[in-house]
Amino acid sequence: MEFSAVIVAAGKGERAGPGLAKQWRELGGKPVLRWSAEALAKAGAKEIVVVIRPRDKPLADAALEGIPGCKYADGQITRARSVASGLAVLSPVDAVLIHDAARPFIPEGMIESLLKALGRAEGAIPALPVEDTLKKVLHTMVEKTVPREGLWRVQTPQAFRYETIKGAYDDIRRAALVTTDDAAVVEAFGRPVTQVQGDPRLMKLTFPEDFALAEAIAATLR
Repeated sequence: MEFSAVIVAAGKGERAGPGLAKQWRELGGKPVLRWSAEALAKAGAKEIVVVIRPRDKPLADAALEGIPGCKYADGQITRARSVASGLAVLSPVDAVLIHDAARPFIPEGMIESLLKALGRAEGAIPALPVEDTLKKVLHTMVEKTVPREGLWRVQTPQAFRYETIKGAYDDIRRAALVTTDDAAVVEAFGRPVTQVQGDPRLMKLTFPEDFALAEAIAATLR
């Protein structure tokens, strides 16, 4: 199955602490963004559209040097609009993987699993079961315990048939709907989305302390 990818790398990453935004920081000897771009290119992505703030182009050029098939789209005020911007410059293919640059470690075999899952649905997401007890809290006071059965923590990359995700983003813009991830865009219009086994290594870099764990993971991958 021919596929391309959109990597969202336009965020400021303010919760990760001072300095460069997290997608441009060094991790295991190379920029965070480069880890996932290399994995997608190695898996055979026809194109990799990286959504960035225009002023970050020099950083992106340096991070992606030598990786084939990369091009840019302009980041927007929300993640959903940024994804739509990336899809707008993507050439038609069978499938599209949409990924957050803040998740650097795409495990070997994950992309193949996602693409294979598109044989039974129009979208596929990696996810891990929720293991902790969940509480609904209001103003520091516990209101109730929320059953965790059937709840999953969703990761990226998420895979979609090209026509499905492109059409869904066009529709959601017209409907002015608010969503939290790409699968939700497809779900909003009744399209089936399936799940594949996620991986703890697909952690999202959010806070400064996350980088210490990520460096330990990177050391095992060199």
